[in-house]
Amino acid sequence: MVTGTHFAPDDDVENIDPKTFIIRAENYGIPQARHRVILLGISEDCLPSDVKQVKLTKEVAAITVGQVLGNLPRLRSGLTKMVDSQDSWTSVVVDQVSYLRDQIDKTDKMWQALGDVTKDFKAPLSKGGRRFKRADGKNDGATGCAQLDHWYRDQHLDYWLNHEVRGHMPTDLRRYVFAAVYADLYGFSPKGHKGFNLKGLAPDHANWETGKFSDRFRVQAEKLPATTITSHISKDGHYFIHYDPSQCRSLSVREAARIQTFPDNYFFQGNRTEQFHQVGNAVPPLLASKIAQVVFRVLFDKTQVFDENREELEGAM
Repeated sequence: MVTGTHFAPDDDVENIDPKTFIIRAENYGIPQARHRVILLGISEDCLPSDVKQVKLTKEVAAITVGQVLGNLPRLRSGLTKMVDSQDSWTSVVVDQVSYLRDQIDKTDKMWQALGDVTKDFKAPLSKGGRRFKRADGKNDGATGCAQLDHWYRDQHLDYWLNHEVRGHMPTDLRRYVFAAVYADLYGFSPKGHKGFNLKGLAPDHANWETGKFSDRFRVQAEKLPATTITSHISKDGHYFIHYDPSQCRSLSVREAARIQTFPDNYFFQGNRTEQFHQVGNAVPPLLASKIAQVVFRVLFDKTQVFDENREELEGAM
């Protein structure tokens, strides 16, 4: 339909490759690899005169996670099962980095990269909140793309909405900082027991080394589109780790919403679990808007044909 493939009334279904109907959202300006089939049924008497009218326009370059999250306020996670403060959080992160570096040869670039995280370490001041004061700077939330900025940003909005993060256990902070540094070094998230190969990184799963949980922890890499945002993000956030190791956390609702392309002034109600469900179950609004434009073109073409036929009929009377 809208991916460059269409199915006409007389086409042989045996000659159709179903994969060509998949909309790969990252090809259409969405910062997320979300793959879905969306069907548009058109009556035979309304078929467009030009099949190009029912095609989405591919973008030249992919939109990355870093573009849509990079200028949002930095946040730190809270600490669970222990006293939480900025100082105690900083101390825990520094301890976890030291724990990991003690297992790595000093000539390994991972040893140096982990050390860079805590060198002159400035922890984020806040865990955020449902309403978090925006900065006064013009770059607050900017993406570097004028069209995206027009879609996301609201100059009359004084607060970031739904931008707060979970608390994490120290062992999770250890995994998050390791994974984020790894992704920064290699451009992709470590995977399974082969990627998380240092002592203290393996979760307490009997089947961890079978490969069934190889995607248990995943960094959303800064220079790539995100993986599919799903409602499972409401459970623990391990699959949606922020790429910045100095923040050492999972994504906030607002960050997940940005990856889904919700405008910044869209406020999610309910508790945080319910908010994540709303984000994960949605069709990306920007993609929906682009599909709606395709539908409009089909309807407009039908109206034009109707008007032309009417004028021709009236001229013959």
